[in-house]
Amino acid sequence: MKVMILAGGFGSRISEESTIRPKPMVEIGSMPILWHIMKIYAGHGFNDFIICCGYKGDYIKEWFANYRYRHADVSFDFRNDTTEVVSNGIEPWRVTLVETGLNTLTGGRIKRAAKYLDDEPFCLTYGDGVGDVDITASVEFHKSHNALVTMTAVKPKARYGVFRMDGADDHVDSFREKPQDESWINGGFFVVDPSAVNYIDGDDTPWEASPMERLAEEGHVVARKHEGFWMAMDTLRDRIVLEEIWEKGDAPWKNW
Repeated sequence: MKVMILAGGFGSRISEESTIRPKPMVEIGSMPILWHIMKIYAGHGFNDFIICCGYKGDYIKEWFANYRYRHADVSFDFRNDTTEVVSNGIEPWRVTLVETGLNTLTGGRIKRAAKYLDDEPFCLTYGDGVGDVDITASVEFHKSHNALVTMTAVKPKARYGVFRMDGADDHVDSFREKPQDESWINGGFFVVDPSAVNYIDGDDTPWEASPMERLAEEGHVVARKHEGFWMAMDTLRDRIVLEEIWEKGDAPWKNW
């Protein structure tokens, strides 16, 4: 089963980092968050990736082009002008980097990269979110429900504390520091049947808008609830939090 990762957006809400590199290449623990996402999938045996590039896509290509040399033992024979990787301990990944356009929206990127898919369902997620999602269970859930799209539903933690006021004298009746939101949101980590790509009109189509809306209206979308850890790196603050979690040595998403 192939894994498609959306990695072409501008990342404007984390512009402190994304002016230099695309958001999926912002590092957590010295490795890009894109690498962390790929390791999550690889932990479940999925090693065939399609990366949808756009903004600063050359940065992603150069990183992968040099990845093997950075993490392997390499022998350079200057007399014979040869280079040999003598010990390769890196992941058994197959990575297809697809140029999907600078201004293309998420649905358009999926549609452009669909030519590299097989006839079987594929995994799909965003290039900025990690979690201890059980990918294997999500695939089985998708198959058992005979759906075209399975999405992972998550409950994000609120960013700010909330309180309740007494309308009579403006006293605060209760205060809760960053409570768990009661609503479910789209956490990515989709499993998608290739036929769902037909619901995407073109480059200007966000995956989360008309395609998902139409699929849901026709009864083709199911959600698998994820109660564990999940976090998207939308802002610099998010990156700092993820870095702190990683440095503690017990990152919930680390399954390798």
